[in-house]
Amino acid sequence: MHVIIFDAMRLSEKSGQAEIDALPNECPYCLRTINPSVIDVINPVNYDGLEDQSIQVILLCPSFSCHKVFVGYYENFGHAANFVKTSQGALKRLSFNEAVDEISPDFSIIYNQAFAAEQQELLEICGVGYRKALEFLIKDYAIDKDPSVRETIEKKMLMACINDYVNDNRIKSVAKRAVWLGNDETHYIRKWAGKNLDDLKKLIDLTVHWIEMEKLTKSFEEDMPG
Repeated sequence: MHVIIFDAMRLSEKSGQAEIDALPNECPYCLRTINPSVIDVINPVNYDGLEDQSIQVILLCPSFSCHKVFVGYYENFGHAANFVKTSQGALKRLSFNEAVDEISPDFSIIYNQAFAAEQQELLEICGVGYRKALEFLIKDYAIDKDPSVRETIEKKMLMACINDYVNDNRIKSVAKRAVWLGNDETHYIRKWAGKNLDDLKKLIDLTVHWIEMEKLTKSFEEDMPG
């Protein structure tokens, strides 16, 4: 059933009135901060012919360089409708520091493919992708430190590689824990039940951070010997 807009935040229908808590403030296509225009509101009907406890607000990005239409999803329609998410737009991509890209260009590619899966709510497989990205980062980092053992590093298990070829205690500490959680993403039974995908990503971010700091420190030491 279509619902008539009463004002920007209040909706009116035959059964009475309801308010939405907020309009989304980011366009899922151009990713700009916006105040979207409301085009229409739909109260879906489920399979029993009854109104669903949700609404969909059809929105328009006001930016002239974008001007795309998207949907805002709300739940608990009746007394209040709470914003949940927008429809899928352009996938976000993360950029990494040049120092990290120089060490492991494949890391950025694999990480962003896992991130794309996460944005599409493929949460059962994106963790495996993050785990693979971590392996490429660590092994490329170890090879960058000592290219003479490339073949040995390429064949080693990741944890053995960390133990044998990562000397910086900060990198070793967070990378080992990232491997623990990354392995959980590939196993039937999780060992670290209290941890989740966000924790894995934080540990990978910390690993990236300390590798980047080490690389940049070495660069300044070489440019400014003393």
